Amino acid sequence: MTTSANPMIEKEALPSESGRFGQFGGCYVPETLMTALGDLGREYEQAKQDPEFQSQLEFYLKEFAGRPTGLYFAERLTEELGGAKIYFKREDLLHTGAHKINNAIGQALLARRMGKKRIIAETGAGQHGVATATVCARFGLDCVVYMGAVDMERQKLNVFRMELCGAEVRSVESGQKTLKDAVNEAMRDWVTNVRETHYILGSALGAHPYPMMVRDFHRVIGQETRESVMEKEGRLPDEMVACVGGGSNAIGLFYEFLDEPEIRLVGVEAGGYGIQPGNHAARFEGGRLGVLQGCKTYILQNPDGQIELTHSVSAGLDYAAIGPEHAYYRDIGRIDYAYATDEDVLEAFQLLCRTEGIIPALESTHALAYVVKRAPELDTDKVIVMNLSGRGDKDVAQVAKLLGENA
Repeated sequence: MTTSANPMIEKEALPSESGRFGQFGGCYVPETLMTALGDLGREYEQAKQDPEFQSQLEFYLKEFAGRPTGLYFAERLTEELGGAKIYFKREDLLHTGAHKINNAIGQALLARRMGKKRIIAETGAGQHGVATATVCARFGLDCVVYMGAVDMERQKLNVFRMELCGAEVRSVESGQKTLKDAVNEAMRDWVTNVRETHYILGSALGAHPYPMMVRDFHRVIGQETRESVMEKEGRLPDEMVACVGGGSNAIGLFYEFLDEPEIRLVGVEAGGYGIQPGNHAARFEGGRLGVLQGCKTYILQNPDGQIELTHSVSAGLDYAAIGPEHAYYRDIGRIDYAYATDEDVLEAFQLLCRTEGIIPALESTHALAYVVKRAPELDTDKVIVMNLSGRGDKDVAQVAKLLGENA
C-alpha cells in the first residue's frame, strides 16, 4: 500500500486532448478504429454541452435506473467491528443490481444520437452485460455481448438475464476465457462492423475517450455521496473506499473528492490466492507499465511483455490492466491502493450478510474486506464511506460452492 501525499489536483484538466493522464492513457488502436473513436469523442463533447441530452440522461437515471441511491449507515457492522462509522453508497439497489447501468444508459443515448442501431459489449461478472442488454431492450437496439467461457460458467444467472432481454451472448473460448479475452473479441467485432456498431465499453479503461466518458457517466455516485454525507454527518468523510477492477465505480466515487486533500481515498484490488504471478489481479503489486487494449497503464505482464494469467474469486476484477486515470493518481500519490485475498473476501461476505442482511457482490466485497480491517484502527468519531457497487445475487451459488454448501 502506498501512502497518500495529497498533492494539489487539477482534475478538470484531465485527460489532455490526446486522452492522457500524465504518461498514462492515449489511444493505441488499429487505424480502422481511429475515425470511430474521433467521431465518438466529438459527439460526446457536444452531448456534454447539450441541455436536451443531459435532461434525457437525468430522466433515465432517475425514472429507469432508480437514482438517487441511498447512503446507508451500517450500524450493526460498525458495532461489530468497533472504531469508525461505516456508510455504504448503495449502488447495489439500482436497476440491474450494480453501478454499471449509469454508464450503459449514457452510452446508449450517445449511440442513438449517432444513429447506431447495433451495440456490442464485453462483460466479466456479467453486470455490465446485463446493464447493456437492459438498455438495448429499452431503446430497441440490437445487442451482442462477449463473455469468457469460464465467466459464463460461474455467472450462469447473468447469462440468462442477458438472453431474456434479447441479447446474444457469445462465448469466448480463447486465452484464459475471461474478461481480457472478451474485450479482444469485442474489439475484433467493432473493427469489422464499425460503421453501424457502437461498443459500450464497461469500465474506465481502453482507448480515449472511453476512460473519460465512463468516468463522467459515473460521477453521479460521488456527487450524490457528497450531498448525503453532509446531510447525515454535517461534514465530509475521513476515508472513502471502493473496489478496483478496471476502475469505473471507484473513479465515480472518488472524482468529486480528489481536490479534498484531507480525505483519504483507497482503491482495493484483487489479491486472489496471494501476490504470486498468475494467482492475483493486483496490478499495482505486480504490474509493469505497458499497453493493452487501447491504453498505456500498469499491466500484469512478464519481462517479455506477455500478459500474465490472473485470478480472483470475483469474475469482475480479474483483468490484467487498470484504468489509466487510476494509474496516474496512484503515481502522484493521491489515491492509495490495497488488495484483498479471496479468503478475506469470503469472510467479509459472510460477515455483512450476518450483521446487515445485505448480500454484496464479490467485487464490492473486496472493498469491504479492507474496511473490515481498517475501521477498528480508527477512532469512533471517524467516518468511512464505501461504495457498495453491486449486489451478490449472482454470486450466491459460487460462494456456496466455495464454502462447501449446496446452493
